Amino acid sequence: MSLIRSTLFAVVLVFITPVFALVGMLSTPLPPQTRYRLIGGWTTLAMWFIKHLLGIRHRVLGAENIPADPCVVLCKHQSAWETIALQRILPPICFVLKRELLRLPFFGWGLGKMPNIAIDRAAGKSALSQVVEQGKARLSEGFYVVVFPEGTRVEPGTTRRYKPGGAWLSIKAGVPVLPIAHNAGEFWRRNAFVKQPGEIVVSIGPAIDPTGLTPDEVNRRAEAWIEDEMRRLFPSHYPDDAVQGTA
Repeated sequence: MSLIRSTLFAVVLVFITPVFALVGMLSTPLPPQTRYRLIGGWTTLAMWFIKHLLGIRHRVLGAENIPADPCVVLCKHQSAWETIALQRILPPICFVLKRELLRLPFFGWGLGKMPNIAIDRAAGKSALSQVVEQGKARLSEGFYVVVFPEGTRVEPGTTRRYKPGGAWLSIKAGVPVLPIAHNAGEFWRRNAFVKQPGEIVVSIGPAIDPTGLTPDEVNRRAEAWIEDEMRRLFPSHYPDDAVQGTA
């Protein structure tokens, strides 16, 4: 059944993605917020099919922690699900993403018309400068900037080094960091065609005020909250922790 549902979902995306890519290209002259709302119709449709066709629901904890003003969001990255769902869970957002995604037919073309921050990850310090410069511009336009600090999707129960780009932007722009943990990878695994039904839990932590902190300190605080929350909510992903606790 999951294979059939996943196949039908893929067919749906094949039909709706070119339509919204065209919408994106036609909306180029419009202001960023207007383009975001128009192209965001794709997200609304995708989330409906994710819930009613794939059977993937979600529950949000800590929504009251979302600041009223735009901030930097540091989020765990396990699947494509959060790149879709965060657009409905949070206020208007943009993503820091790798430039290669913009070359994808239709999907990438529409993505390129959204107010995202596309960087060359091989550019080193130049990429960090791009995040800060473009991130400050997006924040001033009213967008929350979402950064996946581990840089790529990770399997449930694993952690990669948290990169400092989001923390640097927080310091330079003088805005808080909002940490987010979730378990989307349980049901929508990395590079997996077949998605499994179930409930994804998204936990939004207290915003971290960067005042008086270094980027490394901001990054460490965000990482500590996210990884502790992952272990608190999803202990089955971290069996080694349980073993160490009984040693």
